[in-house]
Amino acid sequence: MNAAELFSVQDRVAVVTGGSAGIGRHIATGLAAAGAQVYICARTEAKVTAAAAEISATTGGRCTGLVADLSTLAGIDALVAAVSVREQAVHILVNNAGTMADAPIDDYGEDEWDPVIDLNLKAPFFTLRKFLPMLRAGGTAGRPASIINIGSVGALKVGPKENYAYQASKSAIHWMAKGLAKRLGRDNITVNVIAPGFFESEMTVITSDEMRKMVESMVPRGRVGTPEDLAGAAIYLASRAGAYVTGSVIPVEGGLSI
Repeated sequence: MNAAELFSVQDRVAVVTGGSAGIGRHIATGLAAAGAQVYICARTEAKVTAAAAEISATTGGRCTGLVADLSTLAGIDALVAAVSVREQAVHILVNNAGTMADAPIDDYGEDEWDPVIDLNLKAPFFTLRKFLPMLRAGGTAGRPASIINIGSVGALKVGPKENYAYQASKSAIHWMAKGLAKRLGRDNITVNVIAPGFFESEMTVITSDEMRKMVESMVPRGRVGTPEDLAGAAIYLASRAGAYVTGSVIPVEGGLSI
């Protein structure tokens, strides 16, 4: 048994949605550093181009930035088309793009609900569905293609914020993975969820030392997450080491949900 080959994603083609910042960027960076050909997407061209260039430069790997608005089916089609002209198969799809809206329940309207459900739940389903021909082309019985949906500790534990659509969408993502895994196993595709805890990003900002101490006091591991924590989980699921894992939710949250 060769441990390096067991956890290798060398030359695998990976697509990471919302990969220009936060959790998506951490995962994209890890996959690029491990030798995958990584495509990241975001809505802003300058942002995604700069992020891809920085990931490539810092890892010595290959990362390409693509502009795509996944809140619409046309945007999803554009992303799939952009990857299709460059690659014949996709081995790893990370559905990470997402958003959050919190407001008191008496003020929580469609303007808070609809964009979150569309981007967090509808977009991952249709993104993976549109990529299915390329994922089927990338998977084999011994080395399946891997879909990794990004869930949340917020689907495992109710937090202090009133972010109802976010909680609902992430809970649905967790359950949807099981149905997808059951159907797509015959196509040599695994479907799993990473449920992150507190990682600093544009959606989760630590604004003071007091807030950092409060957050860290809630986590049994006594710290917030690091890029390596997310990258390690994604590489495991996408490598031969994770080939027999499907329909699972893997919390990467330092024990926060306990």
